Amino acid sequence: MAAAVSPFSGVLQLTDLDDYIGPSQDCIKPIKVEKKPGKAAPKIRLEDDGSYFQVNEDGESQKLEKAKITLNDCLACSGCITSAESVLITQQSHEELNKVLNANKSSSSAGQKLVVVSVSPQSRASLAARYKLSPLDTAKKLTGFFKRLGVHFVFDTTFSRNFSLLESQREFVRRFRRRAEDDRALPMLAAACPGWICYAEKTHGSFIIPSISTARSPQQVMGYLVKGCFAQRQDVRPDEIYHVAVMPCYDKKLEASRPDFFIQEHQTREVDCVITTGEVVKLLDQEGVSLPDVEAAPLDGIFSHPSEERLLSHAGGGSGGYLEHIFKHAAMELFGIQVDHVEYKPLRNKDFQEVTLEKDGEILLRFALAYGFRNIQNLVQKLKRRKCPYHYVEVMACPSGCLNGGGQLRADGEGSKDLLLEVERLYDLAEAEKPETNKDVNRAYEEWLGGPESEQARRALHTQYRPVEKAGVAMLNIKW
Repeated sequence: MAAAVSPFSGVLQLTDLDDYIGPSQDCIKPIKVEKKPGKAAPKIRLEDDGSYFQVNEDGESQKLEKAKITLNDCLACSGCITSAESVLITQQSHEELNKVLNANKSSSSAGQKLVVVSVSPQSRASLAARYKLSPLDTAKKLTGFFKRLGVHFVFDTTFSRNFSLLESQREFVRRFRRRAEDDRALPMLAAACPGWICYAEKTHGSFIIPSISTARSPQQVMGYLVKGCFAQRQDVRPDEIYHVAVMPCYDKKLEASRPDFFIQEHQTREVDCVITTGEVVKLLDQEGVSLPDVEAAPLDGIFSHPSEERLLSHAGGGSGGYLEHIFKHAAMELFGIQVDHVEYKPLRNKDFQEVTLEKDGEILLRFALAYGFRNIQNLVQKLKRRKCPYHYVEVMACPSGCLNGGGQLRADGEGSKDLLLEVERLYDLAEAEKPETNKDVNRAYEEWLGGPESEQARRALHTQYRPVEKAGVAMLNIKW
């Protein structure tokens, strides 16, 4: 989060609310800088060791205290967590995956874990850009690399995102139909971004939570499928599976650690470990190999063998396409209007765009996407004043969305923009499909979830959120 001294007020200010604090990066404590009449405002000097000093006009300097910032205080970025959360985070790293794999190698078959890795399409696109591979080659080589390490199955979370999209569609229609008797039914706010969820729970509590979708994110849908359906198919207990998710976001580690996703009966989490895209590179470096040099392996499917010649995805952008899928479904379900192409209207910037459905001059649906915390804060202010004009908002904490997540691979300087454009291009190469048409998804609903409208499906594919009280939350500046 960028900081600077204003020459007009003499107060240390945040200059870019869209910046998020990277892991291990400290943030200086906002303080009042005394400006004496007739003298220039003090300046801030950064030393090589990361220390900040306030320097006045006479050259005198004073070391500034570094703030220990938690998600309680900042905007739920990926760099700061609470002390309670830090205990959980110690189990969320590529080192922990190594421990499990090494333990498997030294154990008898009876004591081994079945290791499953679920890879997000955003991480795959980032790795494809880094190593100049196609997304399909990247998927096959990642499968080969993880199996070389001792992993048994490698899945694509695009499959689980089908369920997240379908459940979000149905939830929105239900909310829209009850809006007359429930003034909190709309707007519905997306819930797939854990950074946004942390911010909402810890900052706005009960005010925002009723508006947040209860549909699980693709990561946690996959968690249920792996530890539930897949475990039964493999004839093993949930605690005999070690499930790892490869994600573009550090906050996904916190999401996996939520109590709602812990299976009490078997004392195991649905997702045991989350590693970022960057941590996959660390694993490659640790093995002394580059991804292009890894031998490719056939792709795995959680319920059937996928095609070896294509990857599937969803239309609507690199954050999952929630707005687009819900918009098209709602237009047909509620108004009988077929929408083949969604027209986005940029408002303030590319990270805040609007979509409307109109008929005879009347606006039937008004959707928006809001990426980055400046846009999120504007949205929250509208909600507080009951001035929010939208029926649905796709909310993501990172500017440019999930493809630009805090755990993705970075380029220095101006090259970062070019890299993001390349990641977006590669991500879009996968063939888009409608979740309604996926035969394996429909089969899973019927065979494992009791049907789309069943209570079993609701319990398996939805979750809940709750306010987090500020009082009693310890602060800790943790280094990843």
